[in-house]
Amino acid sequence: MKLKSSRRALLALALVALCGAAARAQVTVIKAGRLVDPETGTASVNQIILVEGRKIKAVGAGIAVPAGANVLDLSAYTVLPGLFDAHTHLCERTPPEDRDLFSNDIRETGAYRAILGTVNAREMLEAGFTTVRDVGNAGNYVDVDLRRAVEQGLVPGPTIISAGRIIAPFGGQYHLQPERRELGQPEYLFADTRDEMRKAVRENVHFGAKVIKIVVDDQTYIYSVEDIRFIVEEARSAGLKVAAHCLTEQGARNAAEAGVASIEHGLRMSDETMEVARRNGVVLVGTDFPERTALYLGAGPEFAKIFHALFLDRLKRAYRVGITMAYGTDAFFAVPGETRGTLALSYLDSYTEAGIPAPYVLRMMTTNAARLLGVEKERGAIRPGLAADIIATPDDPLSDITALRRVAFVMKDGKLYKRPEGR
Repeated sequence: MKLKSSRRALLALALVALCGAAARAQVTVIKAGRLVDPETGTASVNQIILVEGRKIKAVGAGIAVPAGANVLDLSAYTVLPGLFDAHTHLCERTPPEDRDLFSNDIRETGAYRAILGTVNAREMLEAGFTTVRDVGNAGNYVDVDLRRAVEQGLVPGPTIISAGRIIAPFGGQYHLQPERRELGQPEYLFADTRDEMRKAVRENVHFGAKVIKIVVDDQTYIYSVEDIRFIVEEARSAGLKVAAHCLTEQGARNAAEAGVASIEHGLRMSDETMEVARRNGVVLVGTDFPERTALYLGAGPEFAKIFHALFLDRLKRAYRVGITMAYGTDAFFAVPGETRGTLALSYLDSYTEAGIPAPYVLRMMTTNAARLLGVEKERGAIRPGLAADIIATPDDPLSDITALRRVAFVMKDGKLYKRPEGR
């Protein structure tokens, strides 16, 4: 018995030594022609980024290249942190031929949603999104399972902050049949009393949610300030933030006064409500649909024009008011010729149309989003000690934000997923 124990101990020591040697060998040097700091909106030239394992070890000019390091020459590129999408639905995809926006929630199985999520996660990563917040519509915690699969390296994808099941007043975003009340399940956790709200939050926490998503106002009865504040406190006790879907002015006002982490959409927010949100540190995740993209919501060209105009007006006012904004898309549908990643980047059109400066949009997609998601000490910048989530484009996103549509290099957690052709 002692001999067997000794052998196991020796084997364990050998494995530790081998793993240590492997970890030390995983050194990559990136030569960046221009290195962008989104927080300050500045760029430095001829910088070296030293990546060891999953993290950034050093950044600066004139850093010595360690012997045996893997050198990636991006001296002709602009290098910056990986992008964030703070409002995604990876496990949902309404196809072009079926514009009944909610029927797919009922029809699709969890297995099919997992396949959709796997494809969409890879496409988001390839487009340069290294972190996303998935805000529900994933059936019975399929988004949580997708997050686990990415974390374990089973499938490629961005870091996922998953919401699990959406909490909402009875009906959620559906109009149910009296004989088929179960059709709202498992998409939503209906919660109308304080006990139901508490249980819904705790069920999400128990099954692995990393953020709590609520629908405030898709019914004629909406969550009050007190309701939302109760949910915020219950979530906070578990260390989670609350994202609040709000389409009406009153819904957004209630959420802003209750102190949620973020208001999603905020389509009809008044300047006064945005001021309340700004004072309370509430972030606006505007999901600002371009007109071309809104066409694929299925209500026709006139709807798309009006819908986009509402978003564009609110976006301009939000920038003027000074409420903090983070980039989010709500891209839950398919558009011919677009991957989920390129579709998410198409929302940049709204920001250029609204005249929002490129450095500000870049902060929305990195610094602001990282703080909202609570990962700013781990991701969202190129600094020593942070995860090596790094992308590069041949053009300058500080002068032209659409340069992000031409991402040629993607690294996440120190692993290379995309590189320029011929390099």
